[in-house]
Amino acid sequence: MIIRNESTADWAAIRSVNEAAFEGSLEADLVDKLRAAGDILLSLVAISDNKILGHILFSRMSIQTSTGLVPAVALAPMAVLPDHQRRGIGGQLIRKALSSLAAHGEKIVIVVGHPNYYPRFGFSSEKTSAIESPFAPEAFMATELEPGALDGVRGKVIYPAVFEL
Repeated sequence: MIIRNESTADWAAIRSVNEAAFEGSLEADLVDKLRAAGDILLSLVAISDNKILGHILFSRMSIQTSTGLVPAVALAPMAVLPDHQRRGIGGQLIRKALSSLAAHGEKIVIVVGHPNYYPRFGFSSEKTSAIESPFAPEAFMATELEPGALDGVRGKVIYPAVFEL
């Protein structure tokens, strides 16, 4: 398995992976809109036998606090082809991406996802308890790439406009 940054040649396959994984075009459309808006911080693909099996995308977001904006990163979406799920591909994408983001100085990553899946990668809804969002509290989670990055952070999440929240 090779995990690498996306290239323009990957865009059609990335769209197909997201459509298959999410059984529709909503997430694939989101990827296209984030790309068009220039909001992507990191987009990785997982490849085996020259076929893209998985994709993960991160965009800039922030937390509006009483003292200003705190930069954060949104993980959305992450997709693996249905016939390759439950084989660790998503986990490899997440670990590689979080490592890359940390190396580039990012401190906070937020995800809206399955509460039984993302905690194994350090995500916790407890870390977002002081952050207002439009999502179910148990699915709205964060991880700190720098320990203590969320200490004292209280406010409201602001996603890129293309999320249409």
